[in-house]
Amino acid sequence: MSVKDEIRHKVWNALTEKKLGRFPFPLVGRIPNFKGAEKAASFVQSMDIYKTASVVKVNPDAPQLPLRAAILKDGKTLLIPTPRLKDGFVMIKPDSVPAGEERKAASIKHMNTYGKVVPLTGIPGIDLIVVGSVAIHPDGRRLGKGAGYADREYAILREIGNKPVPVITTINSEQLVGDDIPRDSYDLAVDWIITEEGITETNTPYPKPDGIQWEHVTEDEMESMPILKELKGFRRGTDL
Repeated sequence: MSVKDEIRHKVWNALTEKKLGRFPFPLVGRIPNFKGAEKAASFVQSMDIYKTASVVKVNPDAPQLPLRAAILKDGKTLLIPTPRLKDGFVMIKPDSVPAGEERKAASIKHMNTYGKVVPLTGIPGIDLIVVGSVAIHPDGRRLGKGAGYADREYAILREIGNKPVPVITTINSEQLVGDDIPRDSYDLAVDWIITEEGITETNTPYPKPDGIQWEHVTEDEMESMPILKELKGFRRGTDL
C-alpha cells in the first residue's frame, strides 16, 4: 500500500470508528460524507470569494450536496463534473430551478434534468472551485479518493483558458492530518480548508496545474473520458 493510500485508510477508519461519517456507506473508496457538511457549507457562504463568484464548480460527491444546493439558492451558476468525467461537465443555471427544488437539482441523480452537459466551448468563466477530499494537510496538500479527477478537472479548465481561481475544500475536522502527504507535479493544492468548525487559509506554497500533463494520460483514460479527446481537438482548433 502506498503512503497516500495509508493516509486515506487512516482517515476513512477514523471517521468510521468515531461515527463522523454519513450515508453513503462504506466510507472507504469514496469522498466521505461527513457530519457537519451543512455547517461547512454555511461557512463557505460567508466568504467574500464566494459572495463575489457568479459561476462555481463543485465536485458531485455527497458531502458537497448542501453547498451545491446553496449555490443555486444564492442565484449562482453551478458547474458539476459528471462522475468519472465520462460526459464532461453539467451546467445548471439558477433560473432553471424552481424555488424549493435546489437540493434535488444539485443531486447526481437529477442534475441532468435541471442542467445540461456543455461542450468545452460552452463552459463559462469559473470564479471559484470546490473540491471534495479524503485528507488535507494544513499547508494545502490534498488527497482525494485516488482517481485524480479533481486534479484533472482543474487542469482541463486551465487548458481551455480559465483564469487561476481559488480552490476550497469542505471536510470534517477529523480529515485534517499532519502526515507528510506525498505530492506529484499534477496534484491540486487547496487555498482554503472549511470544516464544521470554521475557515482556514492554507497560504499553500504549492503551484497548481496550468494544464493537462499529457505524458501522464493513458490510452485507457483517453477512451473512458471523451472530454480529453475533445480537449485535444479544442487545442488544435485554437492553434489554427
